[in-house]
Amino acid sequence: MTMEPHTGNPKSTASIAGHPIHPMLIPFPIAFFVATFACDVAFWITGDAGWFEATMWLLGAGLILAGLAAIAGLTDVLGDARIRGLGTAWWHAGGNVLAVVIEIVNIFLRNGRGSGAVLPTGIILSAIVVCILLFTGWKGWELVYRHRVGVSEAP
Repeated sequence: MTMEPHTGNPKSTASIAGHPIHPMLIPFPIAFFVATFACDVAFWITGDAGWFEATMWLLGAGLILAGLAAIAGLTDVLGDARIRGLGTAWWHAGGNVLAVVIEIVNIFLRNGRGSGAVLPTGIILSAIVVCILLFTGWKGWELVYRHRVGVSEAP
């Protein structure tokens, strides 16, 4: 039995009308996790508990949407062997899993200790996640623009 060679760009398995779902979802958790760090800094500067309350909502929404984005991304990875074969895809996925695990720890600490969890632990965790997201965003860019994952063949 011979396998047909893949032609064209690696396909996004999780898509709606040919539009990949993963890139539709990822801006939300990224924005929410970066905003968590910004609110942590605002809390540090002002001491206003409102900034802490905002982080709880941002982390919760970010984790939910990160889960949805992860499902779409995993569907793409499992759906095309060419994507699985890219080391870049594994760096991208692994970094994002690490960021989500850190944010899960972050929200549990805040839930248990209240605003006392922000300084210094919460703000450090938030800053680490922002740095990880810069790296995984770069890797995501490579997947699309260098490896053409999910890019339509049509003009």
